[in-house]
Amino acid sequence: MKYLFFPVFLLTLTAQIIFAQPGGQSVSPEPRIVYTPAMRSIAHTIGNRTIIIKVLQYGEPNGIYCINMHDNEGTAVEGAIPVLEQSGGTLIRLENFKQRLIRFRLNGVLYSFDPNRIYSRIGIEQTLREHKRYSKAALLEIEKFGKKLLSLIPDSARCVVALHNNTNDLFSIKSYIPGGVRQKDARAVYYNETQDVDDIALSTDSLVYQLMADAGYNAIWQDNEKAKKDGSLSIHCGEKGQRYINIETEHGKVEQYRIMFEKLVSWLLKEEEKDPEKAPEKPEETKLSTEGQKQLIIN
Repeated sequence: MKYLFFPVFLLTLTAQIIFAQPGGQSVSPEPRIVYTPAMRSIAHTIGNRTIIIKVLQYGEPNGIYCINMHDNEGTAVEGAIPVLEQSGGTLIRLENFKQRLIRFRLNGVLYSFDPNRIYSRIGIEQTLREHKRYSKAALLEIEKFGKKLLSLIPDSARCVVALHNNTNDLFSIKSYIPGGVRQKDARAVYYNETQDVDDIALSTDSLVYQLMADAGYNAIWQDNEKAKKDGSLSIHCGEKGQRYINIETEHGKVEQYRIMFEKLVSWLLKEEEKDPEKAPEKPEETKLSTEGQKQLIIN
């Protein structure tokens, strides 16, 4: 027991010093505020289906709007919620029986679509044809749904955060490096070989790209002019000039997601404190110099 006394004594003494006030009075640390979300549910009908959109508001709106479009990607939501409870923000979720694709019947025909491909008519047609059924009537129904989701994110949003997860090696940073299937979609790529290739951050904004890359995460700066027009939310935001980021990890990596998301939110809130109104200027080039990592600039 004598070997335990000295460390315990130091810990006790340190705590007394830290929490002592002038005059010898000690105080407890201030408790951190935890936001309990205010929730509202929106029912939207597509053909024979009623899709429930849940909007959870953590504290007062702070310009951070998170959206989870694929109901089978719950790891991202689990990682984001603890941060939102501390920092505040808005979370938009689609309820779809834990499935990625949304299915509905219209005039007796079964249609399927990806809810992250519905923010342009081109994208809606592509996702319907990819899943074997297309009609103009189905397109118009889905278009209304996409517009409804977009109406929940104001133009004044400081950042749109898409909450996604992926499966090992099916979608990764390697998709964007030279020779990758999405090479042309990227203006710049930061590939950290010490990180899991499936854990990535893709942004329409050079400063957000630089933030995540400087933190050592695999990062992509989307080429908002050349990227494939596939109806995804990243393309929609890129065309509007709206700041967007997709943070994506493998299914099950909740803690990794939380850490990446917390890095982003902390930076966004600090940026707002410095200048709550002026939008930051965007540099033409991003310079990174983290040792042991490599940056690839793609023109």
